[in-house]
Amino acid sequence: MARVLAVLFAAVLAAPAAARAQEPKSADLAKQLAQLLDEKKLDAIAAADAETPGAFVAALYFPGTQLLTVAAKYSAPQLLTEKLAKKDYCDVYVDLSSASMAGTKVFVMDTFADGLVARPKGDAPADSVERTNGTMSFDGDFKKAKLSEADYTKAFGECDASYSRMLQALIAKLKSGT
Repeated sequence: MARVLAVLFAAVLAAPAAARAQEPKSADLAKQLAQLLDEKKLDAIAAADAETPGAFVAALYFPGTQLLTVAAKYSAPQLLTEKLAKKDYCDVYVDLSSASMAGTKVFVMDTFADGLVARPKGDAPADSVERTNGTMSFDGDFKKAKLSEADYTKAFGECDASYSRMLQALIAKLKSGT
């Protein structure tokens, strides 16, 4: 009996650490971006993607409600570079959303601007990510998505990593003085 209690106690202590280890990378970054946008009283931000020539990332922010983020290559990067210089961030967002190069766009709908959530609590709306291979709604129902739980978890990890990279680019832009 004492051995069983010791094992249960150890499992209870380990559970919070395991939960923290699975926290999405995008969670802190999305909150940091939202805070910076609030501080600077901005509802949009955009930046060139330093890792991919001809690619850009932009976001529209609805405080406390949603963060819509898009990354893509653009066929006339000089036009977006000019808009960035003029701080026309909303225009960059619109251009990337509507006229990006085929097969390069990643679009993230982050409900509550709190990072991607693999399984929302209660009846909270799901985050979603649109990529070349389709849209993935992270509502926790991997069967509805016709995926195994492992494939759902893998897709979430890939989307979270991609979204985190997008957020880092936008945070760097804001920290550099927009």
